[in-house]
Amino acid sequence: MMEALLVMIGGFFGAICRYAVSRWAARRSPRFPLGTLIVNLLGSFLLGWLAGSGAADVEKLLVGTGFMGAFTTFSTLKWESVQMMQRKQQGKTRAYLVVAYVYLVVTYSFGVLLAWLGYHLGR
Repeated sequence: MMEALLVMIGGFFGAICRYAVSRWAARRSPRFPLGTLIVNLLGSFLLGWLAGSGAADVEKLLVGTGFMGAFTTFSTLKWESVQMMQRKQQGKTRAYLVVAYVYLVVTYSFGVLLAWLGYHLGR
């Protein structure tokens, strides 16, 4: 029961932080999903750091599973990518398709790189 409570508390704060970052980024970049990019890249680094730090199981549940689970978002990444691709299909511009592919490549490649870097810095 204590494990579930730790995940819940971490998830509560992770969701609030994600919302704050998304709102902040939306004001600066209304046409590009900057908020999702920031939370996913930052989350990759921090989760890598947590894994490499030798944190206790309690910390991994609270911060890794709870906070990072709610802070980062795989489903929003996919949905925003599909939305950008649909704009191209609606004849808006080919640039949306290019931006969608760049968004995905940057998120995945830098996400893995930052997780690796975080892990090694955590050690």
